[in-house]
Amino acid sequence: MSLVIVGSVGLDTIETRKGQVTEALGGSAVYGALAASNFTKVHLVGVVGDDFPMEHTQLLEKHDIDLEGLYRYPGKTFRWHGRYEEWNHATTLKTELNVFANFSPEIPLSYRKCRSLLLGNIHPDLQLQVLSSVSNYQFVACDTMNYWIGLCPEKVKEVISKVHIVFINEEEIRQFSGQLDIFAAARQLLCLGPECVVVKRGEYGSVVVTRDSYFFAPAYPIAEVIDPTGAGDTFAGGFMGYLANQKEMTMPYIHSAVRYGTVLAALDVGAFSVENIKHTRMDAVMGMVDELIAWTGGERSGL
Repeated sequence: MSLVIVGSVGLDTIETRKGQVTEALGGSAVYGALAASNFTKVHLVGVVGDDFPMEHTQLLEKHDIDLEGLYRYPGKTFRWHGRYEEWNHATTLKTELNVFANFSPEIPLSYRKCRSLLLGNIHPDLQLQVLSSVSNYQFVACDTMNYWIGLCPEKVKEVISKVHIVFINEEEIRQFSGQLDIFAAARQLLCLGPECVVVKRGEYGSVVVTRDSYFFAPAYPIAEVIDPTGAGDTFAGGFMGYLANQKEMTMPYIHSAVRYGTVLAALDVGAFSVENIKHTRMDAVMGMVDELIAWTGGERSGL
């Protein structure tokens, strides 16, 4: 059982009311891969420059993340500088695409035998490029962002029509669908082809909508939010990492996938960059999942 994750790998400068970090490890593929590696073998596809610190590569390798698909090009690594005035919204102060500007994701042959695929929130053209090169994955998911929805909505629509699972937040699903009601919006997305829409709601948790069911999951309450960067990517990585080990996408497994993703996202926001999720202990995660179940009802399907 294994999972391919395609997305950005970068260096983030982040400002919050709790402090600041400069050029810390970041990117959708990184957060997703670290979260998913708790459950399954992860194969990462991304690009970095020749200035990407070796310590970050070693960290990913330490988590048994396959880096055959991490390409290193001459030039500078993708950089993002953002500030949080409120936890659910980041103001982008500076973006330097650098080598990521010419990123053309190539899936190594060894990755094509994997079971699941998560497309991080990169340009829809790149997501479609990946989808056109693979056809045998049992579970395929995509994430997106408001920038792509505004820039190329028809491309986003095409991607959604080709995947099984869509991760999207409240603001994005309203923007994409034109619906104020997120449940009507989710049903509209389901009409395009996916089997499951996961609406991320920040501090209010998430809701999963399928053609015949709804599942509501609260956020895991933590003592202090430090940095929300990567929380959505961590959620998606945890969700897909768990699901990659299952034989089918039944609702009990989806419920468990949501809970594991929720707990990992909560751990992520409790520290800057990947500081918390790089030290994840699965016994602690499982204990937190059991607490969620005790507070809200339900059963854990296991690993």
